[in-house]
Amino acid sequence: MLKKTALFSEHQRLGGRLVDFGGWELPVQYSGVMDEHLACRKAAGLFDVSHMGEIQIEGPGSESFLNFLVTNEVSKLAEGQAQYTALCNEAGGIVDDLVIYRRSRQNFLLVVNASNTDKDFHHILEAHSRFAENFDELGITNASAQYSQIAVQGPRAAEIVSKISSIPLDGIRTYHFAEGTLCGSIQALIARTGYTGEDGFELYTPWESGPEIWNKLLEVGIPLGMKPCGLGARDTLRLEMKYPLYGNELSDHTHPLEAGLGWVVKMNKADFLGKAALTKAKQAGLTRQLVGIRMIGKGIPRHGYDLYSETGDRKIGNVTSGTQSPSLQVAIGIGYVELSEAKPGTKIRVDIRGTLVSAEVIPTPFYQRNKT
Repeated sequence: MLKKTALFSEHQRLGGRLVDFGGWELPVQYSGVMDEHLACRKAAGLFDVSHMGEIQIEGPGSESFLNFLVTNEVSKLAEGQAQYTALCNEAGGIVDDLVIYRRSRQNFLLVVNASNTDKDFHHILEAHSRFAENFDELGITNASAQYSQIAVQGPRAAEIVSKISSIPLDGIRTYHFAEGTLCGSIQALIARTGYTGEDGFELYTPWESGPEIWNKLLEVGIPLGMKPCGLGARDTLRLEMKYPLYGNELSDHTHPLEAGLGWVVKMNKADFLGKAALTKAKQAGLTRQLVGIRMIGKGIPRHGYDLYSETGDRKIGNVTSGTQSPSLQVAIGIGYVELSEAKPGTKIRVDIRGTLVSAEVIPTPFYQRNKT
């Protein structure tokens, strides 16, 4: 049996095409990926992301434990601030990428990828059991069943969410959040975060309140150009920004440095899980790098396609994600290539069903948001 979010009936009512996504029955599209993608870029998109996992860590030792658990510097988080980071194993491999929300001095909410929720929770429990003597008392709870998570993303997102929020949104900076009410009485964590490259908000509400919030947002947002969006548009939007997806760009066998996430690895911390392995990898030098790819010839670089040198005589890597960019009207992809082939402007070839098609490595993000 596939798991369902609290919004499942709403997706059915709206005619969403439902698919199996990591064990969850979720809409891949409503009006179409292209239409939904462009609505998000031009006005706003509404996403059900309630399948994401939430893990709560609280207690006197929560900050020091999290600082040991993840690669970023959790101690620098102010209350009401969020932080993107990586959870690594001792070999330096990425267990997951996640966002940490600091609700108070001793209370943190971790938002993790849906398919990794159980794995992450057990990894955290195991880490605590092994190193518990180094940290004060902690409470670690898998709170995923308590939350509906709804994202409103796009240039009109603030205008739309403000119509149902009890608190002014202007004071919430990017990667910050506030706690208040939606629709008059529903308690919510309102975060200026997202996975599309646009301005926007992720709303964490009690599980059973999801449908009321969703329908109210549709009511106030549709007249402003907002459309409900499925997993297909969510994927093309994040790909245009070169945001990594766990299972494609990231895995237990990739490390943050080669994945372009060195900026969330704080080597100056006293210690963290994976530090020794990542230090060794950094000293040895990278052998491959995650890059952006633009097609020159015809075809789309799909996940798993092999990449070759310009002459076609040497395999240099593989594609991890690819699509026809709705915003740019060109085929783009992300992939790992040998370090010698990673410089922007380097011509390469993509093996598309047995034919080597011309492409080039280009700077990312592919899409630049107009912030005016």
